[in-house]
Amino acid sequence: MSPTSEILTAERILEATEEVLRRHGPAKATVVDVARALGVSHGSVYRHFRTKAVLREAVTKRWLDRTTATLTAIAAGDGDPEARLRAWLAALFEAKRRKAGDDPELFATYHVLAEENGEAVGTHIADLTAQLARVIESGTESGTFTPTAPTPTARAVFHATARFHDPSYAPTWQQPDIEAQFEAVVELVVRGLRV
Repeated sequence: MSPTSEILTAERILEATEEVLRRHGPAKATVVDVARALGVSHGSVYRHFRTKAVLREAVTKRWLDRTTATLTAIAAGDGDPEARLRAWLAALFEAKRRKAGDDPELFATYHVLAEENGEAVGTHIADLTAQLARVIESGTESGTFTPTAPTPTARAVFHATARFHDPSYAPTWQQPDIEAQFEAVVELVVRGLRV
């Protein structure tokens, strides 16, 4: 089946944009390149995404949402809040580290795009801290954690663990003792929250 015989959807455009970004990088990738990869005119792409900036923001959001989806299940789950907090932080670290290690070119591209798309990143961080707040609130309600305001505490936990999820720290994620460093920070955070 040729690319033009398939229905052009926003999802297909985002997939093609990701491939174009992987090949050309954010500085050289154009909407014309995306259209060419899909076998359509660039006007067809613009019918779904009115500007290049909107397309880049959508592809950034899609990339960030992949991490959010994985973490949502942990945050919304039942069970011991401390175990959920540990699992959530570990899953966040693993997701970011996997993205950086499995596809370093695309990770570098998304790092640039994330800096361009502050709104998408802000929404992503708000989603993640809201998930953390739910876990912390459940810990407070169960008597596992000291009573605290969940949202500011979640922000503090997020910032305290930034070294293990902020893309600017990606070069350190390959250090031989990074797991021990991560466990030490998580243990300190959890101890600070316990009753």
